[in-house]
Amino acid sequence: MVYGKRDHAEALRAEVAGVLKPLGLRLSPEKTRIVHIDEGFEFLGFQIQRRRKRGTNKQYIYTIPSKKAVMAIRDKVRRLTHRSTRNTATDVMIRTVDRMIRGWANYFRHGVSKAVFNTLDNFVWWRLVQWIRRKHSRISLKVIRQRFCVEGWSLAYNGATYNGASSVAVVRYRYRGDRIPSPWAPQPQAH
Repeated sequence: MVYGKRDHAEALRAEVAGVLKPLGLRLSPEKTRIVHIDEGFEFLGFQIQRRRKRGTNKQYIYTIPSKKAVMAIRDKVRRLTHRSTRNTATDVMIRTVDRMIRGWANYFRHGVSKAVFNTLDNFVWWRLVQWIRRKHSRISLKVIRQRFCVEGWSLAYNGATYNGASSVAVVRYRYRGDRIPSPWAPQPQAH
């Protein structure tokens, strides 16, 4: 990222390519592009973009789990809760899905992720309920609540509880650029 215009970014890209060349590395043209921060870009599963904060006129940089990352975890849940997996024990299924979702959420907990976590939990809860209904011959939601839920609508069975992504605390990244020494800054030499 650069603070400047497009030609500054292109000059920096050429400089980085020059540094990487002696190491036998190169920048991939398919993966390296120059965009404005308002347009945003994807990096390591996050969508990084400047947006206006709701209720104010201030703009901030937001790091949100990308749509591609959310669709990937949803597809994994779909595969796990497919009708062909009905022979899996209910407690094993709940535990497996919960571990997978909480692991995914732990990776994305440093972004603006709470709304995404809630939406994902809603999707997973319904997938598990549909899976349980198929496994137990289309039982009603009332019976599911009596047999497979604790504390309201939280899914649980034989000691396995679905806590989901919402149980992972979102810990936002704090800017520490002033306190982290730059490896490129000249170091004073001792005589």
